[in-house]
Amino acid sequence: MVAYHDDEWGLPVVDDTELFERLALESFQAGLSWSTILRKRESFRAAFRGFDPRVVAAFDEADVDRLMADAGIVRNRAKILATIGNARAYVEIVDACGSFAAYLATQVPPPPSRLPPTARSGDIPASTAASDALSVDLKRRGFRFVGSTIVYAFMQSVGLVDDHVPGCFRYRG
Repeated sequence: MVAYHDDEWGLPVVDDTELFERLALESFQAGLSWSTILRKRESFRAAFRGFDPRVVAAFDEADVDRLMADAGIVRNRAKILATIGNARAYVEIVDACGSFAAYLATQVPPPPSRLPPTARSGDIPASTAASDALSVDLKRRGFRFVGSTIVYAFMQSVGLVDDHVPGCFRYRG
C-alpha cells in the first residue's frame, strides 16, 4: 500500500492502457479492500492481457470462462463481464477522442482540487459533482460498475484530483 501511494496514487496518468487498468481495478474493488486488489494486481494484469483495452474488448465467452477459473483474480462474473464491456466502450471513446486522457480532459474540470492545509484524511469526499457527472457520462456510453464513488477513486488514482493531505510528502497545498 505504501509503495502504491508513494509511487502511483495521485500522479497524473495519460497512457490509455494504464488508465484502463486503473478504471478496471477500481471497478473490481467495489465491495472489497484496495489491499486485496493490489495483492492480485499482477494476476489481473496477466489474466486481462496487460489491460490493453483493444485486446480485452475482443474477449469472448471462452475468455470469461478462463477468467472465472483464475483463482488469482476476483472471480465475479458481473465485474468480469463489465470489464469486457467497458473495454469496448473505452475503445469507442479512444477512437472518437484520440485518447481516453483527451476524453477525460473534456469531462473533468481543471484545476485539480486541493485540500486546505487543515484537511485530514476524514475530510476527503467519497464523490464530487465532477465524479457524479463523469459517472453519468460513462454509464451513458455503456460502462458498468462506474458509480460516482468508483469514478472518484479512479480520478484520485490517476491524478485528476489531488487529495494528498497535509503532512504527506506529495501534498502540494
